[in-house]
Amino acid sequence: MIQQLGEADTAAAVALWAGTGLTRPWNDAAGDFRRAVAGPASVVLGIRDDGELVGTAMVGHDGHRGWVYYLAVADSARGRGLGRELMAAAEAWLVERDLPKIQFMVRTDNTSVLDFYEHLGYARQDALVLGRRLDG
Repeated sequence: MIQQLGEADTAAAVALWAGTGLTRPWNDAAGDFRRAVAGPASVVLGIRDDGELVGTAMVGHDGHRGWVYYLAVADSARGRGLGRELMAAAEAWLVERDLPKIQFMVRTDNTSVLDFYEHLGYARQDALVLGRRLDG
């Protein structure tokens, strides 16, 4: 069953993200989690198996587009449809808030994840993501 996570779940979520290769040294994953669970326009959804956090999806919006970050499923829980379930829950969360579009970023070399999303009906968008660090 998918549930909304809270600040007490920070360590478990960050450990899951690190274990699935989603974290990067220059990003503060714990800070990302805390901002998402505290914000009015975001949430972190999770799935537990025997009390252990085995799946997450951070979902938020900017008033027009919904975004998904940190979709993760523990290696031990893969192949059970949990990623699909988390994406469906993320979509439902955004639909409840009347958002017209969902999007997310995937590293171009992560071909197995790209295949997963294409299987769910997502398509590459004709856009380039630009960015700049603001924290120093």
